[in-house]
Amino acid sequence: MTQVTDVRPGPTSDARPRDPFPVTGIDHLRFVVGNAAQAAHYYSTAFGMTCVAYRGPETGSPETTEYVLTAGGARFVLTGAVRVGSAAARRHARHGDGVSDIALDVPDVDAAYAHALAAGATGLQAPHDLTDEHGTVRMAALATYGDTRHTLIDRSRYAGPFLPGFVTRGPIVDRAPAIAAGLQPKRFFQAVDHVVGNVELGHMDEWVDFYRRVMGFTNMAEFVGDDIATEYSALMSKVVANGTRKVKFPLNEPATGPKRSQIDEFLEFYGGPGVQHVALATNDIIATVDAMRAAGVSFLATPASYYDDPELRARIGTVRVPIEELRSRHILVDRDEDGYLLQIFTRPQQDRPTFFFELIERHGSLGFGKGNFKALFEAIEREQELRGNL
Repeated sequence: MTQVTDVRPGPTSDARPRDPFPVTGIDHLRFVVGNAAQAAHYYSTAFGMTCVAYRGPETGSPETTEYVLTAGGARFVLTGAVRVGSAAARRHARHGDGVSDIALDVPDVDAAYAHALAAGATGLQAPHDLTDEHGTVRMAALATYGDTRHTLIDRSRYAGPFLPGFVTRGPIVDRAPAIAAGLQPKRFFQAVDHVVGNVELGHMDEWVDFYRRVMGFTNMAEFVGDDIATEYSALMSKVVANGTRKVKFPLNEPATGPKRSQIDEFLEFYGGPGVQHVALATNDIIATVDAMRAAGVSFLATPASYYDDPELRARIGTVRVPIEELRSRHILVDRDEDGYLLQIFTRPQQDRPTFFFELIERHGSLGFGKGNFKALFEAIEREQELRGNL
């Protein structure tokens, strides 16, 4: 049974309580990786991103190299360790490549941090300023599930390329000729749609409550039971979101099943709770998938029987892309009361079977592809079986 709680903001009223922890959006996602230079080239080539800033030993950062890549409103920071024993090296040794920080744009770092601590959050870094010739950034940091963190950022007084200490860096790959020849879309994706976290059995509600208490997020949807199970494995999921729904965090935990779920596999190979996948919003999923696949990105396969299901065709109705075009690219489609969405999932983007990406194109739908859960999880189970981890 699926329970959905609608949290669309209602009319503005002076009687409504002030939001003590307003979140404007996701400022950036920080990935700790084994080789930042190679990762920057990969995300520039295969994901169509543009490098805009850099920090490393040459600029006064002796322990790490960091590349900042953007695509529309999405910003990735790729961090690689230079020195053995550094914090980045220790983290990568434990987790492999993955998201270490979901940084949030907030209008008042001090007020948000104080409220968070009063609500029981663990502070990792008190509010402080970073300043250079481009202005000042106000920052703080909070702990969330596992050793993932939320850096709180107010960059309203800053005009530099990213943060003080970073220097402007030009694109790693010149995509202009391919764009001019019509071989690639101008931008593969425009924004981060949502970030999904995996936690241990029995801890999902703890973190749902954390986001409610600390950030004022509300429960957007719940998926339990048959909605999110296959013959072999199951999981439970709840989605928390801020009032505008610009920031959405689905949270998963494993459920009892005959075999190990994808969440169990993640927790084992990642070494604990962490970010399972990031959904990237695109305006043209067909062009994006074609360009990324041509660049070597591997996606999960969907059986042909999925597209032949008469119930699916009756449920989704008319969508902008012919079903045969979706079939040829293994793109999933789902419809709810608000509209429809198209989505596809990559295979893990590193050696460990942990972190992956989702591409999503929304046409009114506010959901997460509930009608595709069974097909998706069966596809993941096929991959688990090939790895010997099911």
